[in-house]
Amino acid sequence: MSSTASTILVVEDDAIVRMLIVDVLEELEFKVLEADGSEQALEIIKDVNQHIDLMMTDVGLPIMDGRQLATEARNLRPALPILFASGYAETIEVPADMHVIGKPFSIDQLRDKVKSVLGQS
Repeated sequence: MSSTASTILVVEDDAIVRMLIVDVLEELEFKVLEADGSEQALEIIKDVNQHIDLMMTDVGLPIMDGRQLATEARNLRPALPILFASGYAETIEVPADMHVIGKPFSIDQLRDKVKSVLGQS
């Protein structure tokens, strides 16, 4: 794995879905951090020594949903790119500088979306 690998924080409360996303991203040679919800994600985001290139979050999280998490994340890291994963991608409203991928997505769709968000086309 190269030292230039981008670090992606994956926030997903469904363990199986999270594992699949993490597996795919790791196969694509990304460094992956995992969180099972907003609280765990914010702990990682608050760690100033932890580099994060992209946060990929489920919209439908318990307690604090993905959009609220994104708002909090941006308060802490204003430049953090955010990618929402949603089964309702066509109906979800996201801020203009945030991105969305519809579930279910293919490995190719995930790769292309992540690379485009990170500017690695």
